[in-house]
Amino acid sequence: MKIDISIKNQALTFTHRKVKLIYPVSTSKYGEGYKEGSLKTPIGKFEVCQKIGARAPFGAIFKDRRFTGKLAKINDENHEDVITSRILRLKGLQKKNANTYKRYIYIHGTKNESTIGQKGSIGCIRMNNQDIIELHSHVKVGCKVYIRK
Repeated sequence: MKIDISIKNQALTFTHRKVKLIYPVSTSKYGEGYKEGSLKTPIGKFEVCQKIGARAPFGAIFKDRRFTGKLAKINDENHEDVITSRILRLKGLQKKNANTYKRYIYIHGTKNESTIGQKGSIGCIRMNNQDIIELHSHVKVGCKVYIRK
């Protein structure tokens, strides 16, 4: 079981046995990097260390990894960057990306689905809500994640 994320293609590929799922994503509009506060997407080898939101409704808004009880209006005119539907929290497995957990880098849903397929996040890997809900159901804690340029 693994997840490959291509920044160049703005795509995520999940493979496990005979299952292969491909989704468009949005990585950081600020590029790639590791520095805390840089708002950049880290690259390298990671693992999913926490799954959040399994029973949350479509469009559920999360703050501090907790469901707020509110639902996002997808693609509304307010482009606030909120975390929606599901969260896969990442932990860096290399010295260069070891601070990923502390930086709160996730794979998560977004209310700004119109930006998916292009760089637009502030560090995380954003997905369409239906896509992250589906991916979340397949992924297990410990799943390896590779983020490449």
